[in-house]
Amino acid sequence: MEQELQAAEPKAVSLLTIFLVFLKVGAFTFGGGYAMLPIIQREVVDRREWVDENLFIDIIVLAQSLPGAIALNSAIQIGMRLRGILGGLLAALGIIVPSVAVILTLVAFFLPVLQDNVYLKAIFYGLRPAVVALIAAAVVGLGRNIFDNWISFSLAAALLAAALLLKLHPIIILLAGGLAGLLFSREKRGSVD
Repeated sequence: MEQELQAAEPKAVSLLTIFLVFLKVGAFTFGGGYAMLPIIQREVVDRREWVDENLFIDIIVLAQSLPGAIALNSAIQIGMRLRGILGGLLAALGIIVPSVAVILTLVAFFLPVLQDNVYLKAIFYGLRPAVVALIAAAVVGLGRNIFDNWISFSLAAALLAAALLLKLHPIIILLAGGLAGLLFSREKRGSVD
């Protein structure tokens, strides 16, 4: 039991490292929050082992249900887990500083000149499929751990169908998923007891 508690303790990480890791994520990811998820996962789960994959999935669920960008919310949660409020603040700054810098410098000064540039349009045309590929990679990577039984797979398929066919609001989909999770977890606990 003590070993489990010790294993659950986050590793001691310097505040500078937290900032630099999330600065790297923010600087080298195009496409917003969902495109950042596989990069964040690679950095904090695979490379540095700051959190395990199941906790990362829980952080994403929590970040998705909070207002704001999912990558920013995830960074804050991970930073806070590692070093408290200051860790969360530095992780957030790391994620947003590159975007703010790009917007303030390149876009503000050069957009009027470059907005009709054929080469710039071609670059953004090529970045769009890359962003979709990054989001798909995150879905597949996270799905491997989530779909551990037929119930979770069926629930995901039903909620996806409801979202696409019925065009339900995302909050309704999240509430339905949470309620279904409560129902199925109660049945699971009842069969184990």
